[in-house]
Amino acid sequence: MKVGIIREGKNPPDKRVPLSPKQCAALKQQYPHIDLVVQPSPIRKFQDTEYSAEGIVLQEDLSDCDVLFGVKEVPLDMLIPNRTYFFFSHTFKLQPYNAKLLRAVLDKKIRLVDYEVIKDSKGKRLIGFGRYAGIVGAYNGIRTYGLKHGLYELKPAHQCADRVEMESELTKVKLPANTKFVLTGFGRVGHGARETLAKLGMKEVSKAAFLSETFDEAVFTQLNTEDYNQRKSDGGFDKGEFYADPSGYESAFMPFAEVADVYMPCHYWADGSPFIFTREDIKKRAWNISVVADISCDIDGPVASTIRPSTITDPIYGYDPISEKEVDFKAKDAIAVMAVDNLPCELPKDASEDFGNELIKHVLPVLFGEDPSDIIGRASQTTLEGTLTPKFAYLQDYADGAK
Repeated sequence: MKVGIIREGKNPPDKRVPLSPKQCAALKQQYPHIDLVVQPSPIRKFQDTEYSAEGIVLQEDLSDCDVLFGVKEVPLDMLIPNRTYFFFSHTFKLQPYNAKLLRAVLDKKIRLVDYEVIKDSKGKRLIGFGRYAGIVGAYNGIRTYGLKHGLYELKPAHQCADRVEMESELTKVKLPANTKFVLTGFGRVGHGARETLAKLGMKEVSKAAFLSETFDEAVFTQLNTEDYNQRKSDGGFDKGEFYADPSGYESAFMPFAEVADVYMPCHYWADGSPFIFTREDIKKRAWNISVVADISCDIDGPVASTIRPSTITDPIYGYDPISEKEVDFKAKDAIAVMAVDNLPCELPKDASEDFGNELIKHVLPVLFGEDPSDIIGRASQTTLEGTLTPKFAYLQDYADGAK
C-alpha cells in the first residue's frame, strides 16, 4: 500500500497536517511494508525540509498512491479519481456548501472516509481536533475577559509559537475574587478546556457551591447534560428519554447565568434540544454573564449571543441584549462573544501532533491490518464504485441536487 499526505488546498489556508514529520518516520518503522510520501506545501506549520530530514520522500504527483490523508475539504480540482481519501468532508449533516464536493467524490469513484464519523463499536468518536478546540477556546475566553474589563492583555494564541508559549501567557492573568466561569460539556472539547483552566490554577467547585457561595478566588464549575436541562413537567431528567426525544425538556441554565461571569459552551448540541439561553433570557435583569467564549459555535442557536462566527485574526465581537445587534464588545452592557469556529488552527503544530497520535492509535492499525469492528467500513461514506454506502444512502438526494 502506498500512502500520501496531501497538500491542503482550501482557503483560507490551513497549516495543520494529519501526521507530523516524526510521526511519519515512526509510522514507516512500525509498518515497513507501507510506502509513505508527502506532497510539498508552502503553508504547513511543518516545513518540507522537516519531512525530508526524517527520511520522508516529497512527491508532487500522488496519483500512484492508494490512500490519501488530508485535514480539511479537498478542492474539487485536486481530487484524484479511484483513490481512498481521509479528511473532514463536512457532508454527512447535509451541509449545503459541500454538496458539490460529495457529488465530485461520487463521480470520481473515490472512497471517502470521513474522520468525523470514525467511531468504535459503541458509537464513540475515535479521532478529532476537539481537545485543542477546548484548549485554545478556553485560553481565548480568559483573554477576552481581560480585554472586556481592562484587567490584563494576553498574546493571541495564533501569535504564539506553540502551546508552551501560549500557556506561559497565563501568568499575566489576575482575576478578581469570586470571578466565576461555567462550562457545559464533558467531551473532548470540555476536557481540553479543563486543561487550560488547570494551567491557570483555577479552582473547581460543585454546582451547588457555585450557585450559593462567595469565594475569595476565581472558580469554575462544569455542567453535564442533566445539569442544564430539565423535564418541563416536573423538573426531572432521564438520560434515555432526553436523547430519544428532548421536546419535553427545557433549559435549566438561568440560575448559573445569574451568578457566572464567563460562560464556555463545550457541549454537543443536537437539533431539537432546548436552547441553553434565549435572547429574552439575556434581557433579564438578573443576567450576569459578560463574556461568552462559544467553543461549540452553533450560530444563531442554543447560545443566543452567538450571532455569527468570528475569525482567528478578529476573534471578539459584542452582542447588545436590547437591540439584539452586534456592537463594540467593550460597550458597557454588551456581552463579549468569542466564537472562532476553527480554534485548533491557532496552534497548528500541537493540534496536528495530537491528531496524529489519535490517527496512529485508532485508525492506522485497522487500515493497515485487521479491522474486526469494521471501523473503516462504517466511516466510509462512498465506495470505489462511485456509490454511497448503505449507512449514508440518505445523502443521495443531497448529492444529486448538486449536479
